[in-house]
Amino acid sequence: MGLEKAVLIGIVTKDQDEAKLKEYLDELEFLTFTAGGYAVKRFTQKMDMPNAKTFIGSGKMEDVSEFIKENDIDTAIFDDELSAAQERNISKILNVKVLDRTNLILDIFAQRAQTSYARTQVELAQCEYLLPRLRGMWTHLERQKGGIGMRGPGETEIETDRRIVRDKIALLKKRIKTIDKQMAVQRGNRGKMVRVALVGYTNVGKSTLMNVISKSEVFAENKLFATLDTTVRKVVIQNLPFLLSDTVGFIRKLPTQLVDSFKSTLDEVREADLLLHVVDISHPNFEEHIASVNKILGEINSSDKPTIMVFNKIDAYEAEPHDETDLEIERTKKHYTLEEWKSTWMSKVGNNALFISAINKSNLEDFKKRVYDEVREIHVTRFPYNHFLYPDYNYEDME
Repeated sequence: MGLEKAVLIGIVTKDQDEAKLKEYLDELEFLTFTAGGYAVKRFTQKMDMPNAKTFIGSGKMEDVSEFIKENDIDTAIFDDELSAAQERNISKILNVKVLDRTNLILDIFAQRAQTSYARTQVELAQCEYLLPRLRGMWTHLERQKGGIGMRGPGETEIETDRRIVRDKIALLKKRIKTIDKQMAVQRGNRGKMVRVALVGYTNVGKSTLMNVISKSEVFAENKLFATLDTTVRKVVIQNLPFLLSDTVGFIRKLPTQLVDSFKSTLDEVREADLLLHVVDISHPNFEEHIASVNKILGEINSSDKPTIMVFNKIDAYEAEPHDETDLEIERTKKHYTLEEWKSTWMSKVGNNALFISAINKSNLEDFKKRVYDEVREIHVTRFPYNHFLYPDYNYEDME
């Protein structure tokens, strides 16, 4: 089956200028590619606020509709979350599949979910997204209840469907609670080994770094959300063992439903002793990515943990050339060399900022030494009578 042809639609508002919209649409295009489609064209419009009925104005909607018919487009994807009414109205006008960013991210998560736990979490997020959008989507749901004698007096089909989805949500939440308890027991059984968690924006190279450090094969590819399930590996650096976990990547405008349903997966982050915040320094908007990750860390009460900033992909970093003789063009951050970046706010992070390339294995020895020093410090505090005082200490007793 070929890739689905899609058009992307976004608006410029007082909160989102053209440059910001371009960034978001670039990301939306990558999301579309990850989901199995490709963006044929982008439509943008300047508006004070989205149109309550159709998100964009009627003139722009006609342009989109015409382009869709002429180019045999399968899907229209909007960069912001659409209300149930907007989605219904737009579908009637365009007569193709209409998705918003949330729906697209949920679809990718559904594709990527490998374990029953990840699938349960995604299904819960999808049901919570679907519930307010049921009108007009009737019959899409598998009928699990209903029939003669099962409906309340005068209960409409849409109300029956709402009840089915609510029951499903309750069931999924119960299932997640059970698995959470099992996982908490597993985490408890790991003893008091020091725990280190890789966190970061999606597609910054966490899984590649995990593979390099733990010499294990964790799925990694150049697509968004390559990893959904947390992978935990025992790693030993210079005879010092610790647990390293790789977590789901964060993204801007991450659907609330997903943050909520994946909070349990992020328990690995919550319970970590040390965070390695991996950043793709070759991405032009890496500072915004850092802010997005910090925001989610705040939401799961993990922003005050000891953190090492790991600036990855230094092999791919390129500063934009700047003509010093052209006085009209101001030199900005996009023209910084790596050395200049290091002397900005990064210098305040001091010893806690590392610059590496996981793919080329550049500076990995420095990275391992820094992680080792940090883990050793936590370890010595936790086990005052340990290997460093007693060389014959048996680490296996600790597991």
